[in-house]
Amino acid sequence: MVLLHWLGLIAGAMLGLIVSVLAAGALVTLIVTLRVGTKFPPLGPSVEVAGGRLATIQAGPNPSSRGTIVLLHGASANAADPMEGVGRRLAESGFRVIAFDRPGYGWSDRLGGRDMASPAAQGHAIAQAIEGIGTGRVILMGHSWAGALATAIALDHPEVVSGLVLVAPMAMPFPAMAPLPWYYRLALKPPVAWLLSCTVAAPLGLYYLERAGRAAFRPQEIPGDYLDRSRSALVLRPATMLANLEDLIGLPAALAAQAPRYGTIAVPTVIVSGDADAAVPATRHAEPLARTIPGARLVLLPGIGHMVPYMATDALVDAIERLAAEIGATETEPVAP
Repeated sequence: MVLLHWLGLIAGAMLGLIVSVLAAGALVTLIVTLRVGTKFPPLGPSVEVAGGRLATIQAGPNPSSRGTIVLLHGASANAADPMEGVGRRLAESGFRVIAFDRPGYGWSDRLGGRDMASPAAQGHAIAQAIEGIGTGRVILMGHSWAGALATAIALDHPEVVSGLVLVAPMAMPFPAMAPLPWYYRLALKPPVAWLLSCTVAAPLGLYYLERAGRAAFRPQEIPGDYLDRSRSALVLRPATMLANLEDLIGLPAALAAQAPRYGTIAVPTVIVSGDADAAVPATRHAEPLARTIPGARLVLLPGIGHMVPYMATDALVDAIERLAAEIGATETEPVAP
């Protein structure tokens, strides 16, 4: 009886400790969410689509005689990431540039909830937004995860695409995650994932944010102002963390479904990747993708890692300029309503 009594006390103490940790984490999460939202408010207009709104950051002339380039960001990011990396340079060159917060990121609504996790679903929303803005056909630039998104739009909505720029793209099929330990599988279940995202994920994410940035830039050094310029902390909010997790988990199946269709992509395409990219190796994605899309041109950058828009801006701008010249993007587009 004494042993059972002590076991009960220990179990109660452990439960109390867990509740205390979760409560403290929830408080920190609330503070982080409020501070991040205040520090990084929306920077541009939102576009109405089915189910909600998609936020944008826009730069460059409107209308533009050079046409419009739409920038799509990768995992854990938001519209400011590609805009600060290469978008403003393109705007200075006379392009109209529109960077979207993907559904569930930055200031965009998640729209369809978990159903919005696939590139195809997000592509439908982005295509609808492009049509709503009234730009006509655009050059799509997708970085990293958004390589899958840009190709999905070209496959399913070719009427809005004049050309593709795929930057360090994650677009070729790869194996799903290996069987996970039971505690990981438990953590990924929706109710548990929601609880963790609202309690401990933000404090842990805040601690690892700079480390994650450094890892993304390797072998180059992360610019000292990158985290602020790219508004990276927006990913720490619970809803965005959940969206990011759903997108990453669902990507292998989505790529397996869409990759067999890449041979039907009929728009001019350039693929730009670094040969030192450890996050999305060119040998697994950029190079085989270039062999799959008809007429695609591959620009392989020696010694450059994953963050091509920041570390090889000149080379990326040159590739986009050449693609735009091929397309003949010279028609003046209508002014957005």
